[in-house]
Amino acid sequence: MYIEKPPMGWNSWNTFGEEINESLIMEAADAIVKSGLKDAGYEYVIIDDCWALRERGRDGRMVPDHKKFPSGMKALAEYIHKKGLKFGMYSCAGTMTCASYPGSLDHEFIDAQTFAEWGVDYLKYDYCFKPANADGATLYRRMGLALANSGRDILFAACSWGADATHSWIRSSHAHTWRSTGDINDSFVSIKSIIEQQIPLLPYGGQGCFNDMDMLIVGMNGKGNVGLTGCTFQEYKLHFSAWALFASPLIIGCDVRSMDETTRKILLNRDVIAVNQDRGGRQVYQTQNDYGVHVFVRVMENGDVVVGLFNLNDDRRRGILFSDTIGLSQNTGRTVVFRDLWTDERRYFVNGTIELSVDAHDCVMMRGSVKEL
Repeated sequence: MYIEKPPMGWNSWNTFGEEINESLIMEAADAIVKSGLKDAGYEYVIIDDCWALRERGRDGRMVPDHKKFPSGMKALAEYIHKKGLKFGMYSCAGTMTCASYPGSLDHEFIDAQTFAEWGVDYLKYDYCFKPANADGATLYRRMGLALANSGRDILFAACSWGADATHSWIRSSHAHTWRSTGDINDSFVSIKSIIEQQIPLLPYGGQGCFNDMDMLIVGMNGKGNVGLTGCTFQEYKLHFSAWALFASPLIIGCDVRSMDETTRKILLNRDVIAVNQDRGGRQVYQTQNDYGVHVFVRVMENGDVVVGLFNLNDDRRRGILFSDTIGLSQNTGRTVVFRDLWTDERRYFVNGTIELSVDAHDCVMMRGSVKEL
């Protein structure tokens, strides 16, 4: 299995944590279809931690909690598949999961076989309770090998939080995505920290194995399992834009059953989603961080140029894009006319620069085609 673009979907953890059950997951799948999220590309419905009993069965297999999931995981997978969606689950490389349920250490092949028999399409694989003498790279390679031999295509989402120099070995593990930072929470402080941590890791992501900046907090509004201060519309917009531009998986974490129009406006912005899902797979690069505004550029498969200006500061700042930093000196006889992907405004180079004033905790994201002067 090889992936050309980051996965999109929904995960139960950010909002619900341990409070999950069969009805909730079915209702989330229904909402993804009804709300238009499925049509926009969100396809994975992922159960995070706390789905199993505290002990394995006599046959060594994990056992779903019958009170939470009375119909069993195979039946739940079938329900999700009938919606035209894909089914995701969770396990851990250690002796226990992060919430102290059974981990997959030394059970990788039987767990992979079990997940395949249940109809699982996606496995989030965490890194808690790893024995001190165990090598993380070996553990992820072992589960990768088990999944590759399970008889089913299962997207392998490694979640080692960037620990133990994950970037240096993760592509050898068969992982399709890898968590490059620690856990997110519903605050701008968390968004800013993850973006800043991600900048030096941009060269390590791409087709086949994408950098995962953790799940989206758009629409949580301070509620739920990782809800803290909540964020403004501008902060959620910046968050979604950065994750899209950096080619991170877009895995929704809010309650999709009760999204407000502001949340829908962000999560269903098809122009921004198209940047995330571009099959060109080209690396994002930073042109400058002058005046306190980070400026990033990514070239699309069709030759379009996408630029993001992100103001992570607490006051309004100026951001400047120089045409020569994207390969267009005045001697090339070429320019780019940009369209803002949030406001639809047009942006033009004047004397080789585009200068913009960006509000605190806000961004400008724009896309344009190269044209002759």
